[in-house]
Amino acid sequence: MFPASTYMDRRNRLKAQFEAGVLLFLGNEESPMNYADNPFPFRQDSSFLYYFGVDQPGFAAIIDFDADRTVLFGDDITLDDIVWTGVLPSVAELAARAGVEETAPVTALDAFLKKAMAQGRVMRFLPPYRTENKIKLLQYLNIPIQEQPRKASVNFLRAVVEMRVIKSIEEIAEIEKAVDTTIDMHLAAMRLARPGLKEAEIAARVTEVALAAGGALAFPVIATVHGETLHNHYHANTLQSGNLFLLDAGAETALHYAGDLTSTFPVDRSFSTRQKEIYQVVLDAHLAALQALRPGVAFREVHWLACRRLAEGLKNLGLMKGDLDEAVTQGAHAMFFQCGLGHMLGLDVHDMEDLGEIWVGYEGQAKSTLFGIKSLRLARPLQPGFVFTVEPGIYFIPELISRWKAERKFEDFICYDRLEAYRDFGGIRIEENVVMTSTEGRILGKKRPRTIDEVETLRSSA
Repeated sequence: MFPASTYMDRRNRLKAQFEAGVLLFLGNEESPMNYADNPFPFRQDSSFLYYFGVDQPGFAAIIDFDADRTVLFGDDITLDDIVWTGVLPSVAELAARAGVEETAPVTALDAFLKKAMAQGRVMRFLPPYRTENKIKLLQYLNIPIQEQPRKASVNFLRAVVEMRVIKSIEEIAEIEKAVDTTIDMHLAAMRLARPGLKEAEIAARVTEVALAAGGALAFPVIATVHGETLHNHYHANTLQSGNLFLLDAGAETALHYAGDLTSTFPVDRSFSTRQKEIYQVVLDAHLAALQALRPGVAFREVHWLACRRLAEGLKNLGLMKGDLDEAVTQGAHAMFFQCGLGHMLGLDVHDMEDLGEIWVGYEGQAKSTLFGIKSLRLARPLQPGFVFTVEPGIYFIPELISRWKAERKFEDFICYDRLEAYRDFGGIRIEENVVMTSTEGRILGKKRPRTIDEVETLRSSA
């Protein structure tokens, strides 16, 4: 945990935005994998971590404005529990570490909430994403599960988003720790990869690096020779000469801050000519996006800049044609770049997505429905303290090629005859993590291979 003063300051800043009622915080429970005593790895709710720091299941908390009290609800473990878990901090000890003076057993929460509701007091809660917390809201507040997203407090949600979106110095240091471990994961993969190896062997190696650093994976590893599938978690393919290998993997620290990087490199010691050409197009777009990062600049505009640079490079290779500004405006570039340029990063690898992309990335503004841009998770103007990813890519998806070609879609912009030769190419993504300073975007973490020469030098020495 951070010092108690950190959590007290966060709660005080949150409290300053409300005058009456109750804020309800539900921590997460254990989630059984196939029976109660064999759960999935526990992961605390990130907003609960942010305001209370308690990283154990079975806790909840309230901030009661009318009575000017903050209460942590939890139960001390029994002797039967200790046999299996060992001695754990008491509820009072955990509360003290979070700067909370009052505690109560979990059974007291139900009575408190029902009394508050009977008094007609305002009850505010965040939209639940775990089934067990949806059931709790049904039991505590008598709100049907299907109505809970609509009845969650938008004011509470927005207050949390606008606090968490600006990372403190101590948070940035923790994220950078995660990024450094993530870089070690990627270096290990780049040294290990060779023809004849299974994707699963590389996934296992990078997982080992994350665990050995004292944390965990920030998300399931993407380790694949089929980089054209953006979230490919299948690991049974065998690496072959001529393949590109795409690794999208990140570490999470013991405090649960995440890193998220993508590397693409040849299974051979060097890129083929065609691989170099596409890789350089992606790298040029990546560098252009990094250069454009400034406070006040909307990330949506940086996304469009990257799309335009990708289109320029693809036109130079004979894969696109015509008026590129018009091509990007209409979405023709989404044949090659189907997703967004980046997303927020912090306690969640896609930070605060449980609270809604529309608030985190768009400040409540409507998202586009255009294929490609509708997958952009971050569009709002950048502010100092934002931490986010920059990850342009080019993906040759055979099914998309076939469908758009049959529909004769964007024939004025896409060179389908030339594109046919790239059906088996795969995909390339370059991803880095950035913190916005008062003047520019600073890349987080130690140096790692990024240029063609740097990647080939490391591959040749492996």
